Amino acid sequence: MSLLDDYAQICGNDVIAHLQQLAAPFHGARVVHVNSTRVGGGVAEILTKMIPLMQELGIDASWEVITGESQFYECTKGMHNTLQGNQIHLSDKLLGVYERTNAENAESLRESLTEADFVFIHDPQPAALLQHFPNRKGKWIWRCHIDASHPYRPVWKYLRKFIVPYDASIFSLAAFAHELPHPIYLIPPSIDPLSDKNIELEPGAVRQVYEKYRLDPERPLILQVSRFDRFKDPIGVIEAYQLAKKYLPSLQLVLAGGEATDDPEGGVVLGEVQEAAYGDPDIHILLLPSDAHLEINALQRAADITLQKSIREGFGLTVTEAMWKGKPVIGGDVGGIRLQVINHHTGFLASTPEGAALRIRYLLYQPEKIREMGEKARVFVRDNFLITRHLREYLALMVALLYESQDRIELSCSSLNQEIHDL
Repeated sequence: MSLLDDYAQICGNDVIAHLQQLAAPFHGARVVHVNSTRVGGGVAEILTKMIPLMQELGIDASWEVITGESQFYECTKGMHNTLQGNQIHLSDKLLGVYERTNAENAESLRESLTEADFVFIHDPQPAALLQHFPNRKGKWIWRCHIDASHPYRPVWKYLRKFIVPYDASIFSLAAFAHELPHPIYLIPPSIDPLSDKNIELEPGAVRQVYEKYRLDPERPLILQVSRFDRFKDPIGVIEAYQLAKKYLPSLQLVLAGGEATDDPEGGVVLGEVQEAAYGDPDIHILLLPSDAHLEINALQRAADITLQKSIREGFGLTVTEAMWKGKPVIGGDVGGIRLQVINHHTGFLASTPEGAALRIRYLLYQPEKIREMGEKARVFVRDNFLITRHLREYLALMVALLYESQDRIELSCSSLNQEIHDL
């Protein structure tokens, strides 16, 4: 059975037929995705399955990862934080490291990127690559996964000069987008229902995580899965748990996260979380390896309620993952979480620890509401946030960029193939 046949069993044959129709004219086209890490974080998780799915559709797709020294990642983490609203000064020295690292990576990637028909550049880390390819063949697209709705203006102004020359930009929500002199597309991220993190599990796999981490299956369990990042507000999750535990003494909390190679702050935040949880045996802080997908899957299935109490969030794939498993989510009232958590239907939005604690108590006192919300959540993800929808919109974008100057697009294979040949 092919990969597409596996997806058809979940999404339906019509969805796969539509993908095949859109992809047929791009048979053999070279499409390259570029980001800054192969493990850790939502971008890497998406590309891990997006690339083979493109290949299955006959596209010559590949994935490149830029590399840099510690100061480069210090700079790009600062960029990430400033795009999400923090007012952080980035020194000329750090910005010089950023530009120099992009220049060095441009040389190592020159052969791959110069002849590509489409290049997708993900987030700020490799955004400056484009200036080093004046004789590029194809279309270049900058893909922003960050909540950039209220960026620190000096840093956005600096980055914007690298983004302006792109052929198009993609943001996850309209609220995140900024005025640019090229087409802007809105494409939310997605999860892969066939990945280890999202496949169905035998009950024994869930029992194993209970045993491994000394969790009590007879007591209510709340869970947040995310990087140890201040924007994910793990301290706020602990505060919400502590408030709810006053009324639910048997409550357990798991904070499960991993590390990403492009995030130098993770260890510091982890230390802060461990300090806040000190002395409470019912708070379980798990630092998991980047390939612990089956364990995360089992933890999400074990939880009664999942939290994602972010104070800034580009999208929040852990929200999607939990909803796919039929779990209601209590999420921060920010960014892409609002796209997924339909208040009072697929979960609850909360802006404070007190609000999150109130919703935890409400749901745990009404288990039938947990089941009802969980069922709605799974259907909502199936219809809106699976990788097949994500890929369909990427393919539609590619078609649009080929015909950007025309009022009418004829979706015939011969005409599209000619356009690709002419790139």
